[in-house]
Amino acid sequence: MATTATWLDDAVFYEIYPQSFRDTNADGIGDLQGIIDKLDYVAYLGCTAIWLNPCFVSPFRDAGYDVSDYCRVAPRYGTNEDLRRLFVEAHSRGLRVILDLVPGHTSSDHPWFIESMKADRNAYTDRYVWTDNIWKGVKGMGVLTGISERNGAVATNFFSHQPALNYGYANPDPEEPWQQPVDAPGPLATRQAMKDVMAFWLDLGCDGFRCDMAHSLVKEDEGERETIKVWRDMRAFLDETHPEAILISEWGIPDHSLQGGFDMDFLLHFGPSHYNDLFRVEKPYFAGEGDVSAFVARYEESREASGGKGLMCIPSGNHDMDRLAGHIPAELLEISFAFLLSMPGAPFIYYGDEIGMDHVRGLKSVEGSYWRTGARTPMQWDDSLNAGFSSAPASELYIPLDPNPARPTVAAELDDDDSLLHRVRRLIEIRRAHPALQSTGDVSFVYAEKDAYPFVYLRSEVDAAGEVVEGGERVLVVLNPSATPASFEAPEGLVPGEALYEFGSPVSQSGRSVTVPAKSAGFYLVG
Repeated sequence: MATTATWLDDAVFYEIYPQSFRDTNADGIGDLQGIIDKLDYVAYLGCTAIWLNPCFVSPFRDAGYDVSDYCRVAPRYGTNEDLRRLFVEAHSRGLRVILDLVPGHTSSDHPWFIESMKADRNAYTDRYVWTDNIWKGVKGMGVLTGISERNGAVATNFFSHQPALNYGYANPDPEEPWQQPVDAPGPLATRQAMKDVMAFWLDLGCDGFRCDMAHSLVKEDEGERETIKVWRDMRAFLDETHPEAILISEWGIPDHSLQGGFDMDFLLHFGPSHYNDLFRVEKPYFAGEGDVSAFVARYEESREASGGKGLMCIPSGNHDMDRLAGHIPAELLEISFAFLLSMPGAPFIYYGDEIGMDHVRGLKSVEGSYWRTGARTPMQWDDSLNAGFSSAPASELYIPLDPNPARPTVAAELDDDDSLLHRVRRLIEIRRAHPALQSTGDVSFVYAEKDAYPFVYLRSEVDAAGEVVEGGERVLVVLNPSATPASFEAPEGLVPGEALYEFGSPVSQSGRSVTVPAKSAGFYLVG
């Protein structure tokens, strides 16, 4: 089962894309020292943990998700000692640090893969998914062929330069002996290698892992049952050696991932969650013209199917999505954050979303970013050279800055008490101060009708067993990003009381009929 790390109860995560956060050596690429220098900012915002995208040795054809050494920091970011120092400095400020683990594939430059390409059997022959003939493909997957003396094609897990690590087949075909069962020596050796990687960084001071493409391990795995078992084994290993370590999955199907022992899963832009309906479709709900009902229906299904285990987390965005501000008007961003910071599960804020950084269109792909490049532009700290990101010439920046002269900056928003930054900080403060609003608090949806506003739900304080506390704190969350007032009928006993937070005009009520002004949000105590 998942860890019982109690710090997750009020956790708020901040995702840092290291190459775009802050550069301290003028090479145009962010580095670990730049992150250390800005830890006070992350703590000031109110976040309690950092998710750090991959910072390991890599040829960087996929921005570091093509790892060629799992146990060494890429020199462009610093050294292993720099990362250890980041852990120490973060912990001294009450911040946890989660590393990005890529368990499903490596770079084709990884020494494991170079050894696996050899015709003579060796310790790495079965580390990847190879067929036994160069002309034979892998069902449902891309392959890389004609690259070595070995007679076979190797499955790829994402780009063609990312060979798939071998965790076995759920039901190997006896006519295809290269399809190994999950308990064969090769798949078990792969599993052990990943445990060794986790132990290495946990011993150095990290607090857990976000696991990239966590669903992708066992091949032809209907219902992902064998992959779930692999992760249960990983969790059991951690329970024995590092019981406080947390695991976060990039899976997008919480009722699968949470069975695997993950502490949390994301609702993402892929998968069945309808997360995109909220922020990234033609008419997003939080832009004032969309529908929330499918999202709520799927959320309820996932919660029931997972049996209340673990956390379902909703991010503001991440390095793979268009930025929030690229789809939601500036005047409605706070309502989006009111939602993100009042739902169960630990919220994740993608660097720069808290100041309203825009998605920059029309950029050339950088290190395999393609459509994602515009979400990975440098952090905008101030109005100095390169927005305070780097002292390198602008032409040498990892990705160009947002060219908009009106682009938001941290410095300007720190000086403006009414800025998005200060309002997000206040929302985090309110969340962490109220047990009902925290990660494990219960949620029940009061009003979430198809093609309608407002969106209303009740958060309730729970005990250690996850049961709603009788007489405990209850908070009614009322959101209306639409351009017109909207009403709902409050159930008996759920009429809004004292306001913990309001954006826009306050609600009004006549009996149990509650009218929510246009472009408004509020959190109200319920007796």
